[in-house]
Amino acid sequence: MSRGWKITVIVAAGLGIVSTPLVWLLDGPGAGQLAGASVQAAVAVVALVWAVLQRPDPSGPADRASQTGAATDGGVTGIRRPGGRGSGSAGAERTGEARGPGSVSGIDYSE
Repeated sequence: MSRGWKITVIVAAGLGIVSTPLVWLLDGPGAGQLAGASVQAAVAVVALVWAVLQRPDPSGPADRASQTGAATDGGVTGIRRPGGRGSGSAGAERTGEARGPGSVSGIDYSE
């Protein structure tokens, strides 16, 4: 679950928990309203607990490169993440040979 959705669910659950007694008390409680308010509060509490217990999404995609060709004259054989941008893991194995100035074999984090 993304951070944005987690915050949205927590806020909605909090509003559901807080609004339940307010609506029930302001409208003259009856048996049906008490039952409805109890269900509403229970669902909100379950949603709150569920959202709090969710683990964050992985930090990003997993980039993999293997058995790539040769890089020449500034080329990259593998993965390029300029300036270290991007998230998640990156792995390169058995990448090709890098020949010439600025060529990279593997993972390139440079600008």
